[in-house]
Amino acid sequence: MTVEQVRDAYTAIADIYIGLFGTSEQVHAEDLAFIGRHLTIRPGTVLDAGCGPGHITGYLRSLGVDARGIDMVPEFIAYAKAAHPDGEYQLGSIRHLDLEDGSLAGVLAWFSLIHLPPEEIDGALAELRRVLAPGGTLVVGFFDYDELGAFDHKVATAYRWPADELSARLAAVGFTEVERQHRPADGTHRQVAAIAAVLSGS
Repeated sequence: MTVEQVRDAYTAIADIYIGLFGTSEQVHAEDLAFIGRHLTIRPGTVLDAGCGPGHITGYLRSLGVDARGIDMVPEFIAYAKAAHPDGEYQLGSIRHLDLEDGSLAGVLAWFSLIHLPPEEIDGALAELRRVLAPGGTLVVGFFDYDELGAFDHKVATAYRWPADELSARLAAVGFTEVERQHRPADGTHRQVAAIAAVLSGS
């Protein structure tokens, strides 16, 4: 699917999505702990890349982090601005960030890379690397599986990644994994994982 098709698919169900995932209370406690543990370490700005309705951006801000959000869905940005008026939220694409090189202390890509085809993931990771300062942290949440492959996500075609392979892709653009979290499928939710990685050069 193209970027525009993914954006339009989320736009079509924006109200439903916000109802299901619009607050940090709807995020698994283990995930919030993992995110907070790795993105509160260094002073500086943290970008929530693909922030959706801004719920995790708001959570990070509640921890004292200078967190800002971008998303390509206008309805999500409008909701985030209304729900979290103290934050900064802008339309933007993870592929081409309007930010200076090395300007961020951290980046959160929480299930925001899942719709990228495997041949595009390296370019997106390189773009996230570009905007991070040396020693900065990237936290990625994703659908975990034994083999890389597409599946019918409820909104748009998505991809599951073996955690080791995604970690290798991160290493190839300069990141070092520092922690990994797995949560198995439970009958309602698919198997998921998260990786925290630090940009070399600290």
